[in-house]
Amino acid sequence: MGDLVYDVIVVGARCAGSPVAMLLARQGHRVLVVDRASFPSDSVSTHYIHQAGLLKLREWGLLEEIVGAGTPALRRMHYAYRGIELNGFAEPVDGVDAVHCPRRTVLDEILVNAARRAGAEVLEGFTLTDLVFDGGRVVGVRGREGDGPEREFRSAVVVGADGFHSTVAKRTGAELYNVRPAAGFIYYSYYTGLDDWGLHHKTGMNERWFGTWPTNDGLQMLAVICTRRQLKEFRQDVEGRFQAVFDDVSPEMGLQLRDQGRREEDFKPMRYPDNYYRRAYGPGWALVGDAGYHKDPYTGWGITDAFLHGQLLADRIHQGLAGERPMEEALAEYNKLRDEESGDVYDFTTTLGELTELPPFFRATMAAMSATQEWTDRMLGLIGGVVEGHEIYAPDALERLYDSAGVPQEQRIYDPAG
Repeated sequence: MGDLVYDVIVVGARCAGSPVAMLLARQGHRVLVVDRASFPSDSVSTHYIHQAGLLKLREWGLLEEIVGAGTPALRRMHYAYRGIELNGFAEPVDGVDAVHCPRRTVLDEILVNAARRAGAEVLEGFTLTDLVFDGGRVVGVRGREGDGPEREFRSAVVVGADGFHSTVAKRTGAELYNVRPAAGFIYYSYYTGLDDWGLHHKTGMNERWFGTWPTNDGLQMLAVICTRRQLKEFRQDVEGRFQAVFDDVSPEMGLQLRDQGRREEDFKPMRYPDNYYRRAYGPGWALVGDAGYHKDPYTGWGITDAFLHGQLLADRIHQGLAGERPMEEALAEYNKLRDEESGDVYDFTTTLGELTELPPFFRATMAAMSATQEWTDRMLGLIGGVVEGHEIYAPDALERLYDSAGVPQEQRIYDPAG
């Protein structure tokens, strides 16, 4: 057994793990990243990076690499929810005036290489078999590279960035809370022949949704989400039911898909787990990304949250390693801030992810927003993480919203619980 000592070992090198490793290595800490994959490597994903996530990539000096890899810039959103349409785009923030949806073969390799350049050691093809404990405290990891012998690495902190089925979470007994049942399932693939489609996010009347966005290599990603009661029927004829979602939600686009679209890869299914939070820290360990917090892919916030929470965690681990404050206190603050900062998106996502009729408050406000371009763009900025909730939902903001849309007093709703 080896006894190499690192400051931090990160388990998982994708959207949450590599940024944590990169940021800590840039601070001078000795970091090891392990992942069972070898990069470039694909992963089931929405691909979508909101403006808030792109701001992080730019801050880290990586946005130009994403753009340079031929990832299209998308500057208009066609958003619809059961008859309410919002067509526009968020106002630019600090020069970020688009969204990008890179394939994971592109994005994850850029992130892994950035961690390497920062000085982190990256061990690919490494299967984690267990954590190493000392008196209840996590002090390292154990696993093997390929078919090689089992090896052991020690560290002050182990970060689990290993997804839904996190081994780190299981071995530490990280408890779940605020769990909400998953509403649906997703299928997606890549198409050519639909070059003018752009960015669509449309929910129909029959608990069906589709999204489209251009990605790398001249491909258009098409995805559908349906509620779980439709899963058995969908599996019996995936091609036909996929087409039927487009026919139902937007007959015109359904016709174009049938006549012009050419599927270039197999369908990728995902029956995703329930929405949840996990306790994100304990003695010698922390969780980030889907390992610690997961929500319905309906709003496409997984990658962006991985970036935001990765920065939050790296900052707190650095404070602990640098002796600025006790590590457990720093990690507890990370857990608290993660929950507070993600709460609104969690509520919004789990509500809309049901694909059913909106609660009266959300229907009234979204309908009012659709009446003017200013408020449409503001709402799309909220969805993109660059507009604060109070800018729309504070009482005085709601008054201005309803006034601008000419909503009669008796139809105005101010209380989300009302």
